[in-house]
Amino acid sequence: QVQLVESGGGLVHVGSSLKLSCALTGIGATSLAMGWFRQTPGKEREFVAAISWPGRKTSYARFAKGRFIISRDNVAHTVALQMTSLNPEDSAVYYCAGRASQAVSDEERDFVLWGQGTQVTVSS
Repeated sequence: QVQLVESGGGLVHVGSSLKLSCALTGIGATSLAMGWFRQTPGKEREFVAAISWPGRKTSYARFAKGRFIISRDNVAHTVALQMTSLNPEDSAVYYCAGRASQAVSDEERDFVLWGQGTQVTVSS
């Protein structure tokens, strides 16, 4: 059974950078397209970025383009989200997600595996 474990969240100041990491463990933790979503209290979870297997294609939400980069290390079975120029609106719980397909997607319903989330707080 595949499990996703996020790390790297924390409290940072406006304009800072932060790198989130997601470790894929368990049998079958390969050949999955992966994504990052985020959620703030009272709001629906929203798409941030996604990457195909083995990583040739990526997709970003409008707010993430130019500031966030998603990448994967298929040997280490990890997916990363490098975030730069962070602002308070980026504060949220960030979730790593995996889908039973190699194709990139920005639809939450396409993802069947979810991590527990990691909190990112950007202070002004």
